[in-house]
Formats: sequence, C-alpha cells, structure tokens
Amino acid sequence: MGKWLAVVIGRPTRGRYNARMRILRSIALFLLVVGTVSAQTPPSQIPAPADVAAPPAGAAKTAYGLATQVVKPGTGKVHPSNDDMVTIDYTGWTTDGKMFDSSVARGKPATFPVNRLIPGFGEGLQMMVAGETRRMWIPESLAYKGQQGKPAGMLVFDVTLIDMPTHAPADVKAPPSDAKHTSSGLYYQVLTPGTGTRHPKPTNTVTVHYSGWTTDGKMFDSSVARGKPSTFQLEGVIPGWTEGVQLMVEGEKVRFWIPEKLAYKGRQAPYGTLVFDVELIKID
Repeated sequence: MGKWLAVVIGRPTRGRYNARMRILRSIALFLLVVGTVSAQTPPSQIPAPADVAAPPAGAAKTAYGLATQVVKPGTGKVHPSNDDMVTIDYTGWTTDGKMFDSSVARGKPATFPVNRLIPGFGEGLQMMVAGETRRMWIPESLAYKGQQGKPAGMLVFDVTLIDMPTHAPADVKAPPSDAKHTSSGLYYQVLTPGTGTRHPKPTNTVTVHYSGWTTDGKMFDSSVARGKPSTFQLEGVIPGWTEGVQLMVEGEKVRFWIPEKLAYKGRQAPYGTLVFDVELIKID
C-alpha cells in the first residue's frame, strides 16, 4: 500500500490484517495455478509479419539503430516518458519468424515501467501515443545483447499502446466543465463505466487500483506503479475518497479532483487539491 494512502488509513485492525492475509493466500494460490497452466499450455503462435526479416525502406530509423513503422495511428496526443508505466499489447518474433513472447496470445495486456524494458523497446514506446500500434525492429545492441537464454539477434515487435496509467492527465490542473460535483466540493468524471450495480458503504472493504497527482502533474502515489491493488476499509481514508468511492460500482474507473479540505487539510504533504484516477475492482 502506498505511503500516502497508508498514512490516512492508519494502523490496521486485526480484522483488516486477517482480511489481507486471506487476500495474499488467494493471490499465491492463483499464481500457482496460473504458473502450472502456463507451463502446460504454451501460447498459440501468432504469424510473423511479412517484413519480419528486415525493416522496409519506409521505416523510420533512430540514431541508435532502432527502426519503427506505424501500423495503426493512435488517437492520443501525449507520449510516455521514461518514468511512466504503460499498458500495452505486444507480440515479439525473431527475424526467422519464430514468436517468442506475446501478451496478445495470452489474452491479457501487460503493464510495465518504460525504464525497465530493453533499451530499444523503451525508446520505441516513447515515440507512441495511446491507441497506436507500431512495429519495431530492435537490433541486438538495443535488445538482450547476447545474454544467455534470451532471444538472440534482431527482434521484431508489434506493440499497441493502450494506456499510460501513471502519466498525469491533461486536465490535472482543474476539473473540466463537464465534470460532476457534489455539495462538499468533490469533482469527478467517469472514465470507464462499471459492470456492477452495488455501491460500497463506508463500512465496506474495497479493493482498488489508483494513481494520485498534485495539480502540477507530479505523481505522489500509485498502486498501478507498484503492480498490486490496494485493499482498505472505506471509512478509514481521506474524506474525498470515502465520499467518492461510494459513488462507484465494481469495474468502474473514475477521476476525482479532491479539494484540500477533503484531503490532508494542509496538515501534511501532499498539499492542495489532489487528483486521483481510481478503479474499483471489488467490494467485500
């Protein structure tokens, strides 16, 4: 759990500790099952593109030797930075057409920090915008550099940039004119409609993914960046969270603009209005 959210939640009760232990045991069992299935059932092969052996003449090339070509233009305008997390779908082949990895074949997009990827992949991602699919020809010097057990030689990837969950939204400075608001001063906007019908109560325990920014665009906490959802009792967090999450249903993603009086009230950092993207995963 993030340090800022943890400060507000306070010391866990025995009931909350037991609930967390049950969640951790469930995650461990899930990983064990998934690992067993993955070992027994290799992902289906996705055919390599016709130009897998070498980049075509029209591909753009960087000074470092990366070649890329846009397969499908995106709808976004912002490029990820080296410090961002990205959610992507991808498939990778060696130049003889053998697929060695694919989130598409597994049926689930992957979320990575840009700066933890091989250099060519990270460089290529920073050229992209949300919704874009790009083909990358990554020379070995920008890939695994001959590491034992890793794919050798030039690697070819088709990459679709789905989201940048830790990148500050364009409207981080202030809520847009079409944002809804409550009488307390909380502003919010639904980003993704939910699939549930039940709203949590203050006494409920909820599991969420979230990222939080100050209005100057600095991210101060993110369960997404840590790669693990947070679980807490709703009445144990800052007032803006308690009020806002009660408006949500499972599967819904909402952006909140929480004024300081509903956040940390000037008693500690982060100060001022705080902006959160919150996805409600589960209501216990």
